[in-house]
Amino acid sequence: MIFSRTKSELPTADKALPGRDSRPFSVPARHEVLGTPLEGPVPDGFGVAVFGLGCFWGEEKTFWQIPGVWSTSVGYAGGVTRHPTYEEVCGGRTGHAEVVRVVFDPAKVSYADLLKVFWEHHDPTQGMRQGNDRGTQYRSVILTTSAEQREEAERSRAAYQAQLTKAGYGEITTSIQPLDEYFFAEEYHQQYLAKNPYGYCPLHATGVSFPQSV
Repeated sequence: MIFSRTKSELPTADKALPGRDSRPFSVPARHEVLGTPLEGPVPDGFGVAVFGLGCFWGEEKTFWQIPGVWSTSVGYAGGVTRHPTYEEVCGGRTGHAEVVRVVFDPAKVSYADLLKVFWEHHDPTQGMRQGNDRGTQYRSVILTTSAEQREEAERSRAAYQAQLTKAGYGEITTSIQPLDEYFFAEEYHQQYLAKNPYGYCPLHATGVSFPQSV
């Protein structure tokens, strides 16, 4: 992705950019593919999952194709700076990761199903990078919205670690932390590969399958 940096350490709060009180850009009202709202209330009974697994362009497409997913968007989370811009995130002084926000109908797709997709669609052992995309914004992270999500995410991490170890991979570097605040990315990032079908955003999956039962 453009503006990539080689920042490999998360900034402390006193070193992070201060940010701003409001978003300095607009986002689309509707999802380019699904036609659902990007912002606004989540439908009653629906869940929200937030994952960071490298370049958010391709990973958003992965999730919007799943039956039961109502809406997706891309943004920044897990850091310090409020309402950051893409250039600021890539500069390494916000602490945020590029993330995908998934709004889903649990009657059609479970959080466990989404975790399976998360683990199988990137390499969670690479630390502050995915392939040639290097920097703190490309780190693997699960941002949970409830205690139940955190418990399920931690069980899934242990289960996938066992599979990766059998396959000769090292330790998972994925962090699991409560979601503090999600900041939408700029309009041109939203559903980027629907608007730019030949855009560059490679998959860095290990090829190791998540276990059938956890």
